[in-house]
Amino acid sequence: MAAILTCLFKSFQWIPVLFINAVIVWSYYAYVLVLCFESVKSPFERAVYLILYHPFFVMLMLAYWRTICASAVLVPSQFFLSRADREALDNGDPKEILEKVSRKLPVVTQTVSGAARYCDVCQAIKPDRCHHCSMCRKCILKMDHHCPWVNNCVGFSNYKFFLLFLFYAILYTLYVTATVTKYFIAFWNNSLDGDGKLHILFLFFVSLMFCISLWSLFGYHLYLTGNNKTTLESFRVPHFYYGPNKDGFSLGSAIKNAEQVLGLNKWYWFLPVSTSIGDGVHFPLLNQPEEDSLLNAQQRWMEEGELDMQEEQPNDDDDKQESSTVAIDMSPAELVHENEVETQMPCAHRAKPDVLAVQEDDIQDGTAL
Repeated sequence: MAAILTCLFKSFQWIPVLFINAVIVWSYYAYVLVLCFESVKSPFERAVYLILYHPFFVMLMLAYWRTICASAVLVPSQFFLSRADREALDNGDPKEILEKVSRKLPVVTQTVSGAARYCDVCQAIKPDRCHHCSMCRKCILKMDHHCPWVNNCVGFSNYKFFLLFLFYAILYTLYVTATVTKYFIAFWNNSLDGDGKLHILFLFFVSLMFCISLWSLFGYHLYLTGNNKTTLESFRVPHFYYGPNKDGFSLGSAIKNAEQVLGLNKWYWFLPVSTSIGDGVHFPLLNQPEEDSLLNAQQRWMEEGELDMQEEQPNDDDDKQESSTVAIDMSPAELVHENEVETQMPCAHRAKPDVLAVQEDDIQDGTAL
């Protein structure tokens, strides 16, 4: 029974995808067959419409299906807890154990309370910007959101395809709206010939509606891309070991942030091919405070230790030279007396005998305080 319910649930998840594909296929029929071959009378105008229409249609479908079919990149195996770590997690202090395991991993973000980000379902330390999707039932690297219209999680592996899908959807609907407007006005004035008048009417309204609605969504994701954020990070500020930072992953400029998603080669920015930088686990940090970095702190401690050793070395040499000079100036009897004092008081500081004599005379004369 559980398997049947799971199968039915997965089948229902494809309904939004089927709806979007049905709308696109119907728009192709309404534009190519009804508008161009029935309503457009000029062969030249028909040829121009068809030549310009098909590149938008093809790029839209490629970007859309690449967003659907892109499989999520798996979380690396070193982020999953071993059996010994899971047993220790059940029997010991979870925060302490997770902190110990996370020290060996390339993570810089943590929870609000300062603990390591841990997924109870996957039993793994979450990499930076990774979140567990309850619909996909797994952790998604650099997760942005789960989109029911593509029946997939939008994350590191397909975020560029999702952006291109919105971009070409806007161009497609904008082009259809612009070229159909003339014949929509003719339909409104009862001067349009042909049997597909209703197709042209609905094609105009549907394309206009989708064009307006997609602009706001595409603009929002352009803002996220330019600031190197995800939808989840825009609502929930990521916490680093030095505190919360809403621009923690920003590289300082919109172009550099966009290159993280679209790639370094700008010729491939508008093509539905994988060009995103990185592996979904490691992310460059520009706003990392140097004084709070553990690595920088360790290097600073080592450097300070070396400086202290260098400063102590000349002092030791001076003390040796001073003691040797004093020993040369002292008589054999005084050297014996000095050794006896050092034996009785090993921590006492050695002073010159003539200085001690002056101080004793001054005390007897009452000239010293």
